[in-house]
Amino acid sequence: MRSFPVTIELLLASPRSRYEGRPGDGPLPADGPETPSSIEIRAGLGVVGDRYYAKPAHRAASVTLMAMESLDYVTAALSLDQTPDAAATRRNIMLRGFPVDELRGASFSLDSGDGPVRFRGNRPANPCAWMDVVLADGAFRALRGRGGMRCEPLTSGRLSLGPATLALEG
Repeated sequence: MRSFPVTIELLLASPRSRYEGRPGDGPLPADGPETPSSIEIRAGLGVVGDRYYAKPAHRAASVTLMAMESLDYVTAALSLDQTPDAAATRRNIMLRGFPVDELRGASFSLDSGDGPVRFRGNRPANPCAWMDVVLADGAFRALRGRGGMRCEPLTSGRLSLGPATLALEG
């Protein structure tokens, strides 16, 4: 097992999709706080309180991870004055310190101090046209191949903001 120090910079649990309809119409308002300091993850179900929690069609992809370095890339590639809001990507976990897009097919764990939570990286979380509206014009194209990973939670546990360890199995 290989371990890597990472930082969990953002956690998101949204009870509903905010990106419905046409991107030009803008996102729906939030129903309350969506970026807690910690989240509960349940094996085979996802993030407690999230829109994809316990949805059969999403069980193998119920938790989304993305590297903060992807937003750094967008900032540089588009010559932005500041890094776009990570919450606008709608990814559940934003990590710094590991190339998340390389986790396809991998079993791994994240541990932010409450014990490891195991995942399987199943498929890319491809960006959508909404990224041009909520991040910056051109972000959709800039994020191709950098949109993160849709994962299946294999064990239950809690993740919190701050320093963490990502451990690759096998």
